[in-house]
Amino acid sequence: MTELRRALGTIAAALVILTTVAADAQAPTPPKREITQIRGDLYRFQNDFHFSVFLVTPAGVIATDPINADAAKWLKEEVTRRFNQPIRYVIYSHDHADHIGGGEVFADSATIVAHANAKGHIIAEGRPTAVPHVTFADRMTITLGGKEVEIAHLGRNHSDNSIVMRFPAERVVFAVDFAPVKSLAWRDFPNGFIEELFVSLERLEAMDYDILAPGHGALGTKADVADHRKYLTELRSEVLSRVRKGMPLEQVKAEVTMPAYAEWGGYKDWLGLNVEGMYRHLSNYRRGN
Repeated sequence: MTELRRALGTIAAALVILTTVAADAQAPTPPKREITQIRGDLYRFQNDFHFSVFLVTPAGVIATDPINADAAKWLKEEVTRRFNQPIRYVIYSHDHADHIGGGEVFADSATIVAHANAKGHIIAEGRPTAVPHVTFADRMTITLGGKEVEIAHLGRNHSDNSIVMRFPAERVVFAVDFAPVKSLAWRDFPNGFIEELFVSLERLEAMDYDILAPGHGALGTKADVADHRKYLTELRSEVLSRVRKGMPLEQVKAEVTMPAYAEWGGYKDWLGLNVEGMYRHLSNYRRGN
């Protein structure tokens, strides 16, 4: 009987351990969240693979993409704790939900700003965020506490409502999704405007700044914008030459390998999709004889 009790006790202990391990394995990994200083009073907020920026002024904070409701709540608490300032403005970079979710968290103190096209999409598609209070078509400047942020619509690119935010005193530009740093374009250019994307990148290159803060990945410079435009130009040329020959998509995907960009982010997972999106676009834009 004693041996049986010992055995049963051992089994029970093992079951407790297995149950604990299983519970730990199923527990979600908490998101990586942190705030880092870019330059002066301009800071970068990270929530896993998404980034936004915010500017601290004596009269409050000008924030950008909230990312999602939980991230926005965390950011609001951290800004209050670290800077003792309310968030007075929130600027949406574009309407895609993975960047602007959670805007309602700031609705008690902030004016929400976005491009005019973004507001219509947010309402029509039920984005999980606050509807913008103020919209604009071309350019807008926000001044708060003696500091400025210049907002500009450089044309259609990753969306029809993407905007860039330039912080002149800090010489930083925040541009989301259409000008990644050392990374391929997102998948097959969903919701994008490929021909106009080149124009937007040229306009972004022409702006006056030192640091490029993208919505994903590491900080960059104006040179990274030029490099991304170069990649897209070469991709377009490679795909176009094959579209003109009437090659089927799968053959084009097999032949266009872009080895010079093998070390860039997304190369393994997105190159085929980049080719596919470009092929689809060029098949309509430049038909072969």
